[in-house]
Amino acid sequence: MTVFEPLREQLTDAARAFGGDAVAGILTGIVDDVDRALTEELEIFPVCHHSPASALAMARRLRDKRPSVIYLELCEDLAPLLAELRNCRLPVALQAFASRVEGFPAAWAPLSVVAPITEASAEYQAIAYALDTPGVEIVLVDRSTDHVFQWEPRDAAEGAPGEGEEPKEALHGDAVGIEIGELRPGFAELEEHLLRHGKVRHWSEWWDQYVEQPLAGADHATYRQVMVMVGSLFRRLRPPDAARRDRDEDRERYMWTRMREHLAASGADPADCLYVCGAFHAASRVEQFGLASEAEPFEITPRTGTRWRYGLIPSSHSAIEAQFGLAPGSVSIAAATWEKAVKRSGVKPFRLSGQAGKAPRGRKAPAAKEEPPADRLSGFLSGPPVLDGLDEAELLGWCVDIVRLARRNGYLASTADAIAVFETSVLLAGMRGRARPTPYDFQDAAVTCIEKDRVPGRRDVARLCEILLGGDRIGAVGYDALPPLARDVHDRLQPLGLDLQKRTVQRALLDLHTEPDLLPCSELLWILRRLLPDGAVRPIMGSRELGDRPIQESWDLAIGRHQRALVELGYEGVSVEQVLEQRLRRAAWGPDASAVKALEAVEDAVLYLGGGRFADELGARAVELLAAERTVDEAPEVVRRIRRLLTHYRAAEPALPRWCQAFVVEGYAHYCTLLPTAFADEAGGVRQVAAMLGFLFGMESLALSLGCDHAQLELAVRQSHPEAPAKVALLWAAKAQLGLMTRDELRARCDELLANPLVVPSFPLYMSGFVQALDPAPALAPLVVEAMSKAFGRLPDAVLLPWLPNLVATLREHARELVPALVREAARTFPASLPALDAWTPPWESAAPAQPVAPAASGPVTELLAAHPPTCNAVAALLGHPVEWADPATPAGDVEVRDLLERHPGTAEAVTALLALAGAASR
Repeated sequence: MTVFEPLREQLTDAARAFGGDAVAGILTGIVDDVDRALTEELEIFPVCHHSPASALAMARRLRDKRPSVIYLELCEDLAPLLAELRNCRLPVALQAFASRVEGFPAAWAPLSVVAPITEASAEYQAIAYALDTPGVEIVLVDRSTDHVFQWEPRDAAEGAPGEGEEPKEALHGDAVGIEIGELRPGFAELEEHLLRHGKVRHWSEWWDQYVEQPLAGADHATYRQVMVMVGSLFRRLRPPDAARRDRDEDRERYMWTRMREHLAASGADPADCLYVCGAFHAASRVEQFGLASEAEPFEITPRTGTRWRYGLIPSSHSAIEAQFGLAPGSVSIAAATWEKAVKRSGVKPFRLSGQAGKAPRGRKAPAAKEEPPADRLSGFLSGPPVLDGLDEAELLGWCVDIVRLARRNGYLASTADAIAVFETSVLLAGMRGRARPTPYDFQDAAVTCIEKDRVPGRRDVARLCEILLGGDRIGAVGYDALPPLARDVHDRLQPLGLDLQKRTVQRALLDLHTEPDLLPCSELLWILRRLLPDGAVRPIMGSRELGDRPIQESWDLAIGRHQRALVELGYEGVSVEQVLEQRLRRAAWGPDASAVKALEAVEDAVLYLGGGRFADELGARAVELLAAERTVDEAPEVVRRIRRLLTHYRAAEPALPRWCQAFVVEGYAHYCTLLPTAFADEAGGVRQVAAMLGFLFGMESLALSLGCDHAQLELAVRQSHPEAPAKVALLWAAKAQLGLMTRDELRARCDELLANPLVVPSFPLYMSGFVQALDPAPALAPLVVEAMSKAFGRLPDAVLLPWLPNLVATLREHARELVPALVREAARTFPASLPALDAWTPPWESAAPAQPVAPAASGPVTELLAAHPPTCNAVAALLGHPVEWADPATPAGDVEVRDLLERHPGTAEAVTALLALAGAASR
């Protein structure tokens, strides 16, 4: 008969009287779980994550028992990071990160696991005790981070772990959170029932009222029994989710297997060991539970080939709340409760030596005597709750401080509001069965009494209460705990004279003309801007483009606020240059690599890494990718980037790199081959075809000098037969550029389009093609202005008004970047003032050539017709055309010359005198 037999019988009788055998089985099972956990040879210490009561009980037990081995429920491969906690300011998170995966679905990458650590947590007390006490060993026994993802379902439809959830706080990103002792009902109905009958708003408040506060001053035996009971209750009352249940039980098998292996290898006495795990796992029923179990050890699968990187990243109260679904402000309230409980209980908590931050004050309590096992659950469950008395000084301080904060944030709060908050807090606590108002009661009272119809500032009263009760405490990783890359960044930016550990935004001014020693800092900042998230490194003045030489720069730096991103860069390499090179290489050789991405990588290599061999390697890759492409969807971006790179190399290098020459040759042949198909493809856009022509015409001279054949381009244009109006206009422009069509023929075709009423509705599409042609054939800009002007001048309003919105929409969609060139050409063509416009004549009308005068014919036919004019006169009269006969003896040209000489005789006389002088001189 065990010590819990009376309690088991009492619960069985009550359950059968009110709920039947099912309820009786659950309640007696809970008692069995408690009995099993407490009688285990290896002492099990159940905890709840970020619980001040668990931290207090842990500190007491460590000072009483002084274990030599502590088994901690935490990923076993995170053990080397524990010593680095000395160099951090809590809260921080232990992190395992993998940018490239092997053995997992590629869509899961990158993988990240975090385990937050706060001062008000039992695991921190165990870690601090083990690291600062000689001869104590701490062993992490939970599954490795690799197994965390091995045990995730591989259904492709589910996506990456955590996909589809709400975005988490930025300090943790989308990492998978690992916590010790998640205690929460397994289904919503039970949680709703507890919240409704407990008269609380959310789960964190229920836990604080019914578990945290009663256990804050409980002895060790009562604490263990109650925590195992709660863990067993939530374990038994949860939905039958087989996948999750199997995963939790596999974790328990894993931990017991690791503990047995360590005990067998080290020869440690189980009486000197302590197993710290979540209360949920303390009530385990797996066959490997206990050192006396004869079950086979759990088979632990080997890790995958994924290479994991480990480090510490800053965390915060709000990040922990977002990661684990806690109520806003609950972790801050827990931290405040921890500090107050330390002062009241007399427990001196453990703290790592040399750690930054303010330690809570406490005193070493006298060691408690080891007592034999006894039933503490019966008294805890049957006795009335111990209600703390009203601490008027504490509540008055809260009320005064919240009014002060409210006034600073724009609220019209006064002393009367402080009194109202005090009275309302006491009233709410009484309505909820509490003798002492909790922070949650105070927060509700403050919102009720101070919050009005609007929030005057950035913070509402609820947020001000969180700040008052502890705020969103944000941790930081110390310099010595940073990876080599992050330390290198801090060292190289030291000449700026800024404290990069601060979370505030700091302004850095770089006068590179007078202080050229700051140029390496400028280059590093530009690389960090390329690698870090937006806002970490933001340029205010200055730019980084090909061919630019910086003179003065201004930066806003918030590296301390984005410390997590900087730490994760350290998992990818030992310097930012190496990380950038690896990322550029992955972009150029990745499964979705394209010529555009390769050219972008080349440009980044030139800008940030100085070009050289690596840029040539990326350029050669761009040539391969261009040759392998079968579509021209990215042609505009390809042309834009290769033009910019060619301009840079022509200005900075004595000769073009070989890859540039190969790219031009390959691009010329590639686009000539695809040009007829692109013209005929209905799905292809006119922008892509215009970009191809821009490449072919703009780089034709270079391509011909490298051995390309102009006939290939001419054949490609002749073989193109588009049907879309925009592409038809683009083809006409290409033919005009090649000389296959004259300007007059092109002008005549535009006039035919305007004269055809069936084509006029489609004229905006033709115009978009002509505007796109300004890139490959900029000399056609006057002709495009002429065609558009004629359209506005000739079309009637009934046609022009419905047609005009279509023209604007078409130009905006297809030729947005080329419209400014068209506007500039129109500005050169049209007069700048209204008076000049009235007297202005369009150049295409004033420059119209005069009708040529046909020269007079000569010969027998002309003489025959002149000798017998009646025949010609009769035919002319029949056709209605007048006939003017010229003197057949005198050609029409001679008559004009004679008339000119008669009107201006001075010229002929001067020439005659000059010839006479020349003849006299010759004699």
